[in-house]
Amino acid sequence: MSTQFEIRGLKSSIEGKEILKGIDLKIQGGEVHAIMGPNGTGKSTLASALMGHPKYEVTEGEVTLNGEDVLEMGVDERARAGLFLAMQYPSEITGVTNSDFLRTAINARRGEGNEISLIKFIRQMEGKMKELEMNPEFMHRYLNEGFSGGEKKRNEILQMMLLEPKLVILDEIDSGLDIDALRIVAEGVNAMRNEDRGFLIITHYQRLLNYVKPDHVHVMMQGRIVKSGGPELAERLEADGYDWVKEELGIVDETVGQA
Repeated sequence: MSTQFEIRGLKSSIEGKEILKGIDLKIQGGEVHAIMGPNGTGKSTLASALMGHPKYEVTEGEVTLNGEDVLEMGVDERARAGLFLAMQYPSEITGVTNSDFLRTAINARRGEGNEISLIKFIRQMEGKMKELEMNPEFMHRYLNEGFSGGEKKRNEILQMMLLEPKLVILDEIDSGLDIDALRIVAEGVNAMRNEDRGFLIITHYQRLLNYVKPDHVHVMMQGRIVKSGGPELAERLEADGYDWVKEELGIVDETVGQA
C-alpha cells in the first residue's frame, strides 16, 4: 500500500507562544513536497513538532501515517512507524560508533527476532557509503564527532538509506553544502524515491530543488501554508523573493519567531 501521510489543522506552541497556526498538508507515497519561506516562519518548528520534540507543544490538530495517530506516539514509536528526520544540526555522540548506532537503529525498527545479521549490515552500509562517496573509515568513527558540515549531512542521508522510512523530513539538508556534496546528497534522495515513501523538504533555496524535483511547493508564512503550486513556484521565489507573495496576500510581518 502506498504511504499516506496527513496533517490536519496542526497548531504548536513553544513556551506558550503559538508558532504553528493551523497546518494542513497531505503527502502520498512517491510525492516530494517542498516547504519554503523566510526565516522565522515556523518551518523547522513543523519538523520538530512532527517528530515529537518535547520543547514543542502540539495544542490542536491531527497527524496520521497510514491511518495511525502519530501524535499519540513517542519519538521512538514515530521512528519505528516510519518517520525520519534529517536534522539541520545533527548531534555528535562520543563513544558510539556510526556503525553501532545505525545497526541498533535498524534492529529497533525490524523488531526482536528479525534483527539484521552483522555481515548483511556491513555489506549494506559499505554499499550505501560508496554511493555517497563517504570514506569507509566513517563506519568506525564516533557518530558525527569531528565530521564537517557536509559529512554530517551525508551521514544523515546514509541513515535514511539504511532505515528505509515511509515519510522522510529533510530540514535544511542543503545548508552548508558545497555543490559536489549537494549533488551527492540529492542523488541519495532521488535513489530513495518510490511509491512507498513520501518526502517533505524544508529549504530556503531553489538550488536543492534543481536536483530533487518537487511535485508540490508550499510557501509558509506566519505559521501557515499560504500558497501552494508546482516546481515553477520555487523558481519564482528564487528569482523574485517573497515580497510578491506578501503583497498578494496582504501580509505585513511574516515572522512568528521560530525557523
